[in-house]
Amino acid sequence: MSLISNDKSWKYSNFIENKYFNFDRDQIFSILSKNEIDSAYKVISNWENYSSTPLENLYKLSSELGLKKIFYKDESKRFNLKSFKALGGAYAVEKIYQSKKNITVSTATAGNHGRSVAWGAKRLGLNCKIFISEFVSESRAEAMRGFGAEVFRVKGNYDNSLKECIKQSKKNRWEIIQDVAWEKYELVPKLTMAGYAVMMKEISDQINKNKISHIFLQAGVGGMAAAMIAGCARYLEHIPKIIIVEPESADCVLKAVEKNKIVTLDIKKESLMGGMSCGEVSTIPWKIINNSCNFCISIPDDKISDTIKLLATSSFSEKKIIGGECATPGIISLIASCNNNKLKGKLNLDKNSQVLLLGCEGDVDEELYQILLNK
Repeated sequence: MSLISNDKSWKYSNFIENKYFNFDRDQIFSILSKNEIDSAYKVISNWENYSSTPLENLYKLSSELGLKKIFYKDESKRFNLKSFKALGGAYAVEKIYQSKKNITVSTATAGNHGRSVAWGAKRLGLNCKIFISEFVSESRAEAMRGFGAEVFRVKGNYDNSLKECIKQSKKNRWEIIQDVAWEKYELVPKLTMAGYAVMMKEISDQINKNKISHIFLQAGVGGMAAAMIAGCARYLEHIPKIIIVEPESADCVLKAVEKNKIVTLDIKKESLMGGMSCGEVSTIPWKIINNSCNFCISIPDDKISDTIKLLATSSFSEKKIIGGECATPGIISLIASCNNNKLKGKLNLDKNSQVLLLGCEGDVDEELYQILLNK
């Protein structure tokens, strides 16, 4: 591996400390309960072909950065969907189906969530309608069609596709399976988050007696980050420092934490990390993230390609790892933090640190992955 320690080209864009930090397990469980978290694991762990995804040790990277251990949860191995989102949308489809039976499900997506909903619908023999923006690649659309979904492309961005999904679903009485909450629409996003928390159950079993000191969590609308925080509250005795990571062009959680209220961003330029290019944190995740994260950091897109290549060439660990664009932010922000002495000290990153990173997807967009890999 080419030396990356002290390479200043690995950089972050913005960093804040949460002035309102107050990790409160009871408050977290009032949003996403122990029972909801446990029920999701009980159901999902009984699905056909279920197995825990690997927790890799990035020992080459930890050695170079002067840290004790870096754990990387490799979600490229999640069922045949190559993403942690397989846990959320499909679980929500099953729970809603149990109570309503003859339904057609619908969703708006940038890719991975829709694939999970389509897969969940196929498992149960349900019709599925998916709305995507003009910016979602055709290969992602084809992957969803491969699970039997009917895909509608909407002019404009993700928000436009969501508005069209809501409009058509009301008109046709389809059941919306969305990972974003809004007024009077909270059950499905909570079910989705409960599904994501399965990752933390697996991690708690995989780390044995290791004590995680830091966890870097990607945020789009905040669902995965909030689910992992709730998972920490449920499964870990020692709560690690929690750092939220976002694209610099879509740092809606950072801005919300800074102002202590949800803000809406006007995204001028879409990040390569398309699944994280979101302008507003979802209301349910916000209730958890607001007081439970220690820090927020944003990063540019500059090092996405390098990180994908370093993962794929066994430069960080013994194994070659397939990590998509949204799997890279934890690594990028960790290296950038370690290469800035002031920030490294602020985060208390040192020779005793045991860091957890979420490799949240593999090559879900195979065409984009190959472009970034060969860039």
